[in-house]
Amino acid sequence: MSQLANNIEVQTINHLGIIAGIIDEIGIVEIINEQLGIKSQEKLSCGIIVKSIILNAMGFVSRPLYLFPQFFNDKATEHLFGEGILPEDFNDDRIGRVLDKLYKFGLNKIFLAITLKACQIYGIDRTYSHLDSSSISVEGDYLICERENEENLEPIPIKIVRGHSKDKRPDLKQFLINLIVSGDGGVPLFLSCGNGNDSDKAKFATILSDFKKQVNLDSIFVADSALYTAENLLTIKNLKWITRVPLSIKAAQLYVRDLTDSQFVETDIEGYKAVEKESNYGGIKQKWIIIESASRKESDLKQLSKKIAKDEEKASCLVNSLSKKNYENRTEIKAVFQCEQKKIKYHNLVLKDVEKTTDKKRNQTVYKASLTLEKQTKKIEEEKKKAGRFILATNVLKDLSPSEILTRYKGQKSCEGGFRFFKDPLFFADSVFLKYPSRIETMAMLMGLSLLVYSIGQRQLRANLKQNNAGVKNQLGKLTDKPTLRWIFQCFQGIHVVVLNGVKQIVNLTDSRVETLNYFPKYCQKYYILSG
Repeated sequence: MSQLANNIEVQTINHLGIIAGIIDEIGIVEIINEQLGIKSQEKLSCGIIVKSIILNAMGFVSRPLYLFPQFFNDKATEHLFGEGILPEDFNDDRIGRVLDKLYKFGLNKIFLAITLKACQIYGIDRTYSHLDSSSISVEGDYLICERENEENLEPIPIKIVRGHSKDKRPDLKQFLINLIVSGDGGVPLFLSCGNGNDSDKAKFATILSDFKKQVNLDSIFVADSALYTAENLLTIKNLKWITRVPLSIKAAQLYVRDLTDSQFVETDIEGYKAVEKESNYGGIKQKWIIIESASRKESDLKQLSKKIAKDEEKASCLVNSLSKKNYENRTEIKAVFQCEQKKIKYHNLVLKDVEKTTDKKRNQTVYKASLTLEKQTKKIEEEKKKAGRFILATNVLKDLSPSEILTRYKGQKSCEGGFRFFKDPLFFADSVFLKYPSRIETMAMLMGLSLLVYSIGQRQLRANLKQNNAGVKNQLGKLTDKPTLRWIFQCFQGIHVVVLNGVKQIVNLTDSRVETLNYFPKYCQKYYILSG
């Protein structure tokens, strides 16, 4: 807050009114307060604290909890949260207590209550849901709870340990975030945290089963190949799914290698052909869609050519080296050749002749090998046939065409967008600063709520622009009906609440900003368009 004179106050609002409006329309504050309760002696309810964390998360500043008062120092806190609420009220002690209360109540229960309400309000289509996981790297030491105390009904915190790092930071400890989002707008439906060394293959089926138990949802779940194991398919036999078949499975290898070009049929998606086959893998009746992508085939063939050239160069060096070497007998030649052959993939070392001669320096009989190279033509041709091919599987045997299955699987990128959100330092998640695993789990849930607010805000904006055949200018000054919400946030920088002689007004609300606000819910507009 800035006081230019005794009777003038200038407070920042920027894009925070848009975020606050979405939070209000979903009813996040009310749901949190209903779940956790309100104490009359507390100035800030748990719901208000959660709202403040979401605003901070998307405030373009990554700040630890003890800097919350500084983040809100120049913000219009009374305008955003209610009369009498000041920046200094957001202290680390109060925020920490709320985080602990959320954790003890049950993070999944709270998250699901909010996401289901959001889906109801905005009519989110949940015909398809996408599951994926990603690792979040952290620094420091964390307590590990080895086993549950039978007398303690509190949840067990995750283990923050080293594991397979999807961030390519094996030097750091990590935890996992498992995320289910809607195919409609990438709206998060479910979020859970996992141990840093958890395996997707071991957890994906359990996550889907647990989600289905908590939510009565007739959805087709889409996931990557980590879901496709015989054990997992049995676990989710009562769910509908689409996933990718690992090419480590022998039947899959045969299909991508042996199917001829004439067997593939054009799909409705340009550049993709498909063949449909029946399968009973894992004892589950399903259909496999073998896909061939023209663009991927071109890329794979280029990569194959590079690999063959590199392999030939390596093989030529071996020929040169082995030809100069002296051997004690023919048995040694055979053993060395077998060992060296394993180092090359697309060529064979061919022994043409063995010459018996004398090593004059050591005055002993030795053997020399004369050899040449030949390409493994059959193997190379098989690799060429496999180029650009992959397999999708589903247990939905009717009503889904190969084109529809492919389209829905390609929608898996909606999960990837969510993880980019979590890992973006502008969105509060690049450096997880909380030193207790339970606090980190809670903050991950609150990051998920931030993603919920962001994805819904972006979805509603784009839907309204499309419905009105309108657009907003992007970074290049061209109209688009698919702007990112982040870009809109940037366009709303510099908006302030000015209180002059007790009268509140919004400044820097240009005509273009007002026009943009028209495509957001009225809950957002109320923070900028003051009545009376």
